Amino acid sequence: MAVQPIRLFGDPILRSRAIEVDAFDKEVRTLVQDLTDTMLAAPGAGLAAPQIGVGLRVFTWNVEGTVGHLVNPALSLSDETQDGAEGCLSLPELTFECLRALSVVATGFDMYGEPLRIEASELLARAIQHETDHLDGILFIDKLDTAARKAAMKEIRESDWFGLEQPTVKVSPHSTLGFGL
Repeated sequence: MAVQPIRLFGDPILRSRAIEVDAFDKEVRTLVQDLTDTMLAAPGAGLAAPQIGVGLRVFTWNVEGTVGHLVNPALSLSDETQDGAEGCLSLPELTFECLRALSVVATGFDMYGEPLRIEASELLARAIQHETDHLDGILFIDKLDTAARKAAMKEIRESDWFGLEQPTVKVSPHSTLGFGL
């Protein structure tokens, strides 16, 4: 269990769909701990496995003092929306107003394979949606309107961190059969 480097915008793994966890083993528990340690050290409100170079459908959150995780999430979103400031550990120092569902019901599993159901609103709902998007290769800047997305891309290109990281891809210890990999 350790703090891992966070992948930055431009790393191809951030644009790839993560695969389902099919074995709830020691590797998954270690991944959850590494995600938690890295998120808390950053600090951040959430962190998805692709952000540390692991292409599995796992994320953690730390919202209002509550730390949690979800494996293989599925979301049901409310029709009511919220607009609020959003940032991302993979896009350092970048914050924009982003439209999200006000509440969410998230289902999935804990690191031991036990079913979880989380009903969340406001900030926790935003974090869950943001991290689930990461698992689908979607970044919050993709959700911005055209003008805001252009402004975000300009800030990214002018940032000190853009283009510095050389990506490496970790091989999943889990079966990739049936996923076209």
